[in-house]
Amino acid sequence: MATLTVQDVPLSGLAAASFTAASAGGDEVPTGNGVVLLVRNGDASTHTLTITTPGDVRGIELADPTVDVEADDIAVVPMDAIYRDPDTMRASLSMDDETSVEYAAVRIPR
Repeated sequence: MATLTVQDVPLSGLAAASFTAASAGGDEVPTGNGVVLLVRNGDASTHTLTITTPGDVRGIELADPTVDVEADDIAVVPMDAIYRDPDTMRASLSMDDETSVEYAAVRIPR
């Protein structure tokens, strides 16, 4: 399991984000204002990202959202604080298959 580091995007822009390979045991990413997860799928098949939610909000159970990432494409996923695990203060990520999947976490200035 890897914990992604958030890359701050300067107002002048970010030429290239640094990507990290998805781990078989899952990964974690910080959440919050302006944090966006980029999921790059370099495989020939579609892969599904699952974000594990931390349980419930005021007694209402939260479903774990999924995002299909098409082959040779990049998905952009806002990492809202609702995904934050209260113990780790990060969101937990998993892929159905990690083959050729990479992540980058960036923070957009506001």
